[in-house]
Amino acid sequence: MSRAASERTTRADYVAWRTASTRWRDDDAYGHLNNATYYELFDTAVNAHLYEATGLDIRSLPQIGIVAETSCRYFREIGFPAPIEMGLVADKVGTSSIVYRIGLFQGDPEGEGAEAAAEGRFVHVYVDNTDPARSVTPIPDAIRAAVEPLLRFPS
Repeated sequence: MSRAASERTTRADYVAWRTASTRWRDDDAYGHLNNATYYELFDTAVNAHLYEATGLDIRSLPQIGIVAETSCRYFREIGFPAPIEMGLVADKVGTSSIVYRIGLFQGDPEGEGAEAAAEGRFVHVYVDNTDPARSVTPIPDAIRAAVEPLLRFPS
């Protein structure tokens, strides 16, 4: 069960957490986090979880996840110098693809930081890393085992 597209997620909507430091260079000319940095954070949240949960170098697996889709909904400005907490959840684990949601939070968890400042959607499709055509393949067992616990509402 997901929230309506217009609703902001809260910390309770996420399963796994990681904190990222912000850097001076992350802010744009307007004094808030540059939009490209949000996507870097999404990529880091997903792939760091996979590395830690599997204990494997996921880049060297025979099947790798390539990013097939990303998006971001921005709710309020965030930026340097406060750290950003990244919440991660899997919305769907299919045969060959995984749909993740990543919430970015900054500030007091009881105040303005209780709701996501931004929320990303990140889709991995698994392909054969040994095939130059990158044919779609089932999710490797090690990845599936690392991601299924992220399902907030397993089917």
